Amino acid sequence: MNQSLLCWCSVGCSVAVLTMLLLGCGTRADVASTSPASLQNRQAAQSTSLDEVERLNEEVVSFYRAGRYAEAIPHAERALQIGEKALGPEHLEVSTSLNNLALLYVATGDYAKAEPLLQRALWIGEKALGPEHPDVAVSLNNLAKLYVATGDYAKAEPLLQRALRRRGREE
Repeated sequence: MNQSLLCWCSVGCSVAVLTMLLLGCGTRADVASTSPASLQNRQAAQSTSLDEVERLNEEVVSFYRAGRYAEAIPHAERALQIGEKALGPEHLEVSTSLNNLALLYVATGDYAKAEPLLQRALWIGEKALGPEHPDVAVSLNNLAKLYVATGDYAKAEPLLQRALRRRGREE
């Protein structure tokens, strides 16, 4: 959302406060004492944080493509940490960082660390988009790939079937 377009009249301020609450950028107590200048500062900081997350995720992808998984993990962890703080732990954008970190763990064979991250990314996607949304297929597929890698085909098969059904709806 381009929050710079909001005017700082009473309606604009109310919209900004509501947006902050919905994005998980504060609590009602934080908002009660928030001035328009403080809101602008918080929005600027959030924007900077999200730019940092984007930069870190781009680095993660570069390291991943180069097969430098261990080097990518700290960047992916930092991107997740910043994203959760800026947007909240249940925001859809956080699922990208969860998937990135989890796939690095899968690539390094650390399946125990990957599984809860992939499950959480799937949960976020289903909550934000609905379980039938085609984009949920990516998280279903990633979790299924983990189960295939660990030989747990009984868990992988229903996830792959769900992913195929969602992908079929997209076409």
